[in-house]
Amino acid sequence: MSIALLVIDMQNAFLHPDGENYYPAAPDVVQPCLDLISVAAATEAIIVHIADVHRDGFTDFEQLKLPSHGIEGGFDAAFFTGFGPQDRKREITLKKRRYSAFFATELSLFLREQGVSRVVICGVKTNVCVRATAQDAFGHGFDVVVVSDAVNTNRANLGDASLEDISRYLGQVVTVAEAKEMFA
Repeated sequence: MSIALLVIDMQNAFLHPDGENYYPAAPDVVQPCLDLISVAAATEAIIVHIADVHRDGFTDFEQLKLPSHGIEGGFDAAFFTGFGPQDRKREITLKKRRYSAFFATELSLFLREQGVSRVVICGVKTNVCVRATAQDAFGHGFDVVVVSDAVNTNRANLGDASLEDISRYLGQVVTVAEAKEMFA
């Protein structure tokens, strides 16, 4: 089974203490996500670094619920230290403007062209971008795996509920150790 690691929003906005969307638990997923990237890079897996990026001075639908954020070229939109492409052989960057990495992007097309059938998802935030991406991955016919100890949110109750729903309806919820075995 061909596999892709989707690394969601590991950007300064969420992970750097000066980030506009920083929350204290966010850094807890840094090492688990880096571990998954390392394992994926040692195989033929594709690594997709997904970034929440918006245009300065232009209306964006997300602004109906959220303030302007992740402005392209700014500190908050940049990948956090250690994330983003690092000259590994099978990795790309994908910018998104909505919660799901699949909505209005080329992600599904790209993954299908590469023969990917399973996506393993890590990053932030469980109840927003991770869940939306898992939902759309399922809708596009991918085998969905979310790594429970490599995702988190500032609303633990919503994160737990999201993982339960993903497990019940969309795919698998596994640990980092279990996910690493999937890349073997």
